[in-house]
Amino acid sequence: MERLEYTAYGGPEVVHLSPFTLPKPAADEIIVRVAASSINPLDWKLRSGVMKIATGSKFPRAMGSDFSGIVESVGSQVSQFKPGDPVLGTTSMKTAGAFAPMLVTSQKLVVKKPDNLSYAQAACLPVVGVTAWLALTKKAQLKSGQRLFINGATGGVGLAAGEIARAIGAQVAGRAGPKSIAQAKARGFYPVLDYSRPWPTSLNGTFDVVFDCSGTLSPKESKRLIKRGGVVVDIVPTMRKFVQSFTSSWFKVLIADAKPENLQAVTDLAASGKLNIPIARTMSLAEAPSLLESLERGERLFGKALILIGDH
Repeated sequence: MERLEYTAYGGPEVVHLSPFTLPKPAADEIIVRVAASSINPLDWKLRSGVMKIATGSKFPRAMGSDFSGIVESVGSQVSQFKPGDPVLGTTSMKTAGAFAPMLVTSQKLVVKKPDNLSYAQAACLPVVGVTAWLALTKKAQLKSGQRLFINGATGGVGLAAGEIARAIGAQVAGRAGPKSIAQAKARGFYPVLDYSRPWPTSLNGTFDVVFDCSGTLSPKESKRLIKRGGVVVDIVPTMRKFVQSFTSSWFKVLIADAKPENLQAVTDLAASGKLNIPIARTMSLAEAPSLLESLERGERLFGKALILIGDH
């Protein structure tokens, strides 16, 4: 078997396809035969070393977080899953490994795949779905009838957030690049602001929640948009933002938590037809490095990029 891995922290040039031996699962882990993996910015951020205090310095390191597939075998203390179960989930930051035909992960990072979701659809859900779900339902406590503004509306998290917000009953506006305006409108965002144009002052003070998915709004810009008592949630943390969140009543920073109840809530929403994240591109494992590099250098896709691995 081969997987995408790297032997040192660095840029896209350190990634290569290499043979590997899958480790035996611990007592609470499962082995999954992968059907599909989805690409997230988290994948190249981990490879660049920005989280090396958590991921460590042992190499080679595998790549990939989100996946769907079929359980191959289970550890001695696993009771929720058995071989043959279709599942979706994620891996820990420290081990990664979803860009491979097989992986090992904790049973706490996996849920069963509903029959009415394809493996491709299921692989899109974990990181972006859970991030959007927690931002809107836990941090912002978004309610039916409220107004939400999403900065970065056509990225994976932004698209998931738009779907979740509409399922809650909120009105959703967004901001996107010039090439994505029409697609954002077709997905139900209104109004849609163009990144390349100035802010319309008519929107100042009109939103209950601002969700900054790209982390590009300044505190002054985001606060200008919310009503009195409104909330801003940011998912691109910096030390400055963390400090501000500790002292602010309106500004919150989110680090997503992949607890099974959060992933299950997102999966249930998708199974009910209320969360459908578009798939922008699919590729083989061998083709993935070039797309990873292109995305890291700024290419924008409307939806998720998927690596299709198994015959499921």
